[in-house]
Amino acid sequence: MNYSSIAGTGAYLPRRVMTNKDFEAIVDTSDEWIRERTGIKRRHIAAEDETTSDMALEAALQALQMAKVSKEDIDLIIIATTTPDKVFPSTACIVQRRLGISGFAAFDVHAACAGFIYALDIANRFIKTGGARCALVIGAEIYSRIINWKDRGTCVLFGDGAGAIVLRASDQPGILSTHIHADGRHEELLHVPAGISSGYEQLQQEKAFIQMKGNEVFRAAVGVLDAIARETLSVNGVQPGDIDWLIPHQANLRIISAAARKLDMPMDRVVVTVDEHANTSSASIPLALDVAVRDGRVKRGHLLLFEAFGAGFTWGSALLRF
Repeated sequence: MNYSSIAGTGAYLPRRVMTNKDFEAIVDTSDEWIRERTGIKRRHIAAEDETTSDMALEAALQALQMAKVSKEDIDLIIIATTTPDKVFPSTACIVQRRLGISGFAAFDVHAACAGFIYALDIANRFIKTGGARCALVIGAEIYSRIINWKDRGTCVLFGDGAGAIVLRASDQPGILSTHIHADGRHEELLHVPAGISSGYEQLQQEKAFIQMKGNEVFRAAVGVLDAIARETLSVNGVQPGDIDWLIPHQANLRIISAAARKLDMPMDRVVVTVDEHANTSSASIPLALDVAVRDGRVKRGHLLLFEAFGAGFTWGSALLRF
């Protein structure tokens, strides 16, 4: 039986850094208010001429370099994004072209902040069934393009960036299990109300921005993340104390802390980057993983738990041996 394992990680963050202080000139807020409620200190914002595929490509090249894999070895590209370059073709096809390779499957996955877990789940299934041997799995977002910069409840929460992994076939288990779920009944608690087949005129008038009912989303996220973590641990016969690192979606420090507390995991075993990156949606887990790999916290053989929650609602988890 084929297994899959992470051979390398990569990341990209735009050069422009926007601090909480910068928001004080835009909306009625303060550095203290933002830190207290979210844990965020700063975020990276894409340049006007920067695209999601630009960021995804840079993250992918870093991951390939770490994995010591040639781009010609890649036979699957999946990009998790809700902010693609174009309606079509997919951002994955654009990255494939820019890498100078072709002929294999390349497509985008749209599952908001749970997108990377969804993409990882799909890539793992491709490899386990022999449909691919070496996959690029990328999360990349430019949320600064769909933010209402006058809404202090949402504009301070998000940042831009991309994270990537190379997932390779292996004779040893790497990805132990993945779990993905959705519940569309909660659509309007966190959404962008205009789209291509509904409210396109709003897009043209630049009125299609993120809308969120924060308290309801917070409560749902804490409950669902605890449930998905326990589902994952139970399936694998693992206790929370066996986990070396919890790497959650980086939405809000209060959500991260609550999820860790429910698992009785100390925060010094949780990878936290929300303070520096803010919420980068589908890019947040691979970005956090890359930071922890490169600074030496995550080492080969460590047992990692990924968990994410996003609009839809969508949620998912992965347990893996790095």
